[in-house]
Amino acid sequence: MDIRRNLPLLMTICFLSQMGGFMILPLFPLFIEEFGLSGWMMGVIFALFYVGKVLGGIPAAAIYKKLGGKKALILMLLLLAVCMGGFALSSAAVLFGLLRLLQGLASTGLTVVVRSIIGDGGNVDNRGLYNGYVSSSEGGGMVLGPVISGWLALHWPLSVPFLLVTVCCLMAMVAAMGMKTNTQARANLKSGDTLSDHLLEYPSAVVKQETLDNSGYSVLHTDDAPPLPSTTSDALHTQAADTSLTSQSNQAPESTTTGPYTGFTRRQQLVGYGTVHFLEMSAYAVFLTYFALYAAHIMQWDPFATSLAFTVSGISTLAAAPFVGYLSDRMGDRLLLCMLGIFLIGIEVVVFLSTSSHLWVYVGMLIGGVGGACYMDSFFAHIGDHIPDEGRSSVIGKIVSAAEIGSIVSPLVAALLMEVGSLYSVFVFNLVLIAAAIVVQAVMRSRYRLKEG
Repeated sequence: MDIRRNLPLLMTICFLSQMGGFMILPLFPLFIEEFGLSGWMMGVIFALFYVGKVLGGIPAAAIYKKLGGKKALILMLLLLAVCMGGFALSSAAVLFGLLRLLQGLASTGLTVVVRSIIGDGGNVDNRGLYNGYVSSSEGGGMVLGPVISGWLALHWPLSVPFLLVTVCCLMAMVAAMGMKTNTQARANLKSGDTLSDHLLEYPSAVVKQETLDNSGYSVLHTDDAPPLPSTTSDALHTQAADTSLTSQSNQAPESTTTGPYTGFTRRQQLVGYGTVHFLEMSAYAVFLTYFALYAAHIMQWDPFATSLAFTVSGISTLAAAPFVGYLSDRMGDRLLLCMLGIFLIGIEVVVFLSTSSHLWVYVGMLIGGVGGACYMDSFFAHIGDHIPDEGRSSVIGKIVSAAEIGSIVSPLVAALLMEVGSLYSVFVFNLVLIAAAIVVQAVMRSRYRLKEG
């Protein structure tokens, strides 16, 4: 898939889906509370979302490899639309739980597919920038989602925002249907069959002129464009070479295959990346679950001030992500930028633990938003650089699924800490998770630099 041509549509999809997710995030507890469910049942329904996220990564990677990026996107968005429409129309706890599970599956699946498309379609010079554009569009959705749903909740029943999110998912599906695959691009090329069309398909190609042997004529050709077999024997030779390469690549088991430019095995890469992302997503889940409670009970903030804090963080991510992605490409040291991002997220936590001043906490949220962009852009771009094409989507799926286990476990640990301690101890635990993620990332970076050196 040509990532440059499809990037605007991919950004639109991420914006609409993220806006929909953040529209229902603050309203879902209030919505299901209207049906008189017990606190325990509500907790089970909340947890099923994260269970779905844990289970969704590996199947999504398999679907991506089987169907391709375009069809996988359409499938995930259709599943999200069904879930959102189902929430608005259902009233049974069992159905809520099932839909919540499917929502988690589709949410993780969408992340895996989008990041795999960028990893496969980009290269070492632009993956950070493309991931930055995606993170920026997601940040825009994070900004608008809570504002829109909050306004709707003041004037309409709580089911209306869910119906609007359904429409957003369907609009994202239409955008996905408009994406061009490589097969479609080649078909367009063949239909024109001119040199100018060929250059449009491969804009980096350079036209050169060479003199034919024993002839006064010259021939035009292009560099960087894939050569076409001129005879049947050429085609057979190419096919034989491809078969030989495929058979050689299949001889090594996945657990011992080393990534390009490193001495890590695939298993070592998976464990390292998975551990870092597990710790970071665990810290993020604690923040999402308990910041509103901390703001209300410790800082004595009203709900509007708390919502504004999330909006400030979203604006920061929206503005910073493209620049951070570009910096990631130019630096050539993505793991260092990952570590910086996690450190900035830690500063955000330290700030609101130190003061209840609205101004300073909002400044901390700005810093944390930049940190989130640094981490997400560079992390997935680094995976794209160091995991071979044939295993990239599978690795991303496993990493995302494993990280969601942390999203289930860490809030439960934080709940126990709150029972025996206070909300303050919850965010001390958050800082411990952040520090551990930095340490693991630093160890991986040092080993990469040692291998590359």
